[in-house]
Amino acid sequence: MAKILFVEDDPFIAEIYKKKFESSGFDVLNVATGKAVLKAVLEDSFDLVLLDLVIPEMSGTEVLRELRQNKEYSSDLKIVIFSNLSSSEDREECLRLGANGFISKTEFSPAEVVGEVNRFLNQFSEQKKNSVRQETPASEQAKLGKRILFIEDEESLTEMFSKRLRDEGYDVVTDSDGASALMKATNEHFDMIISDVMVPGIEGPELVAKLKEVEGKATMPIFFLSASLEDQHLKELTDSGLGNKSFLKTEITPSELTGAVNDFFKQ
Repeated sequence: MAKILFVEDDPFIAEIYKKKFESSGFDVLNVATGKAVLKAVLEDSFDLVLLDLVIPEMSGTEVLRELRQNKEYSSDLKIVIFSNLSSSEDREECLRLGANGFISKTEFSPAEVVGEVNRFLNQFSEQKKNSVRQETPASEQAKLGKRILFIEDEESLTEMFSKRLRDEGYDVVTDSDGASALMKATNEHFDMIISDVMVPGIEGPELVAKLKEVEGKATMPIFFLSASLEDQHLKELTDSGLGNKSFLKTEITPSELTGAVNDFFKQ
């Protein structure tokens, strides 16, 4: 459960948003003044501070400046400005002072604000994972240097997932056509195949079935990705023996897929 420090001095508005966040599964502490913000972040840990700019005792920019310049406060604290003051100058100043993001009160409904906060939290989580990965010694990454054939016809997804795998230390070969990928998989060495279920030429399951008939390829590890199949159908792919794992593309991030690959090779 993510914990949010919600900074809003209007009791009516604060109550509306607090209830909306809590009904969406967040733990929320509301404070109304700048000094209360500084006190709260010293006494507790928060996944995100949602900071208004117009608040009593200290302005939001003064609070932001203090949180970023005073070493008493954690530099890892995530701060997103949530304000009616949303001109380009306001945004630029807040980002310059160290804000991690900006949400305009006038542009989003309470439900949409919850969605924006979730988006920011997912973004921060990805950044943290990438930071940990970059701090991993090159020798630790190199030992994961196995060869993966990634089959996907959506260019943006191919770039996103293959980049994360390469960053982890894997040698990734990509292909957007099932027939072409089958030739690669047959004639070259790969330690794993990750394939979309629906690709042009030959669909993923048929490709894998043909590949497993090739001498020496019967035990090739296979991960399937799908954007549309129901969970039960994905389960059937693995239960049938065609694949080792199956994932919905809408429910897995590049870091999570890479983690699953890491876990598989650690077995």
